[in-house]
Amino acid sequence: MSIKSTINSVVLAGAVTTALASMAGAAPLTKAEGAAATAAHKEKCFGVALKGQNDCAAGAGTSCQGTSTVDFQGNSWKFVRGGTCTSIVLPNGKHGTLKAM
Repeated sequence: MSIKSTINSVVLAGAVTTALASMAGAAPLTKAEGAAATAAHKEKCFGVALKGQNDCAAGAGTSCQGTSTVDFQGNSWKFVRGGTCTSIVLPNGKHGTLKAM
């Protein structure tokens, strides 16, 4: 096997591993995870998640966690410390909200 083939194989294996890890992380929150967030006094804050970093709710055709397609997507939410959502200022001058935008 040539060095080029070996490098290509290593790169491909890394890409497959990354893809599998991403799919595993994109699963919807379980009831236990949701209950833990509630117990930790966290609230759902819409419009504050970066692309692919939402905790859930990213619109039609998405599977949930990690599926937002743009930064600060109005219909995706992220858990934040309770009582802080509406004080989060976004780059566009808007604020986080407790309801989908």
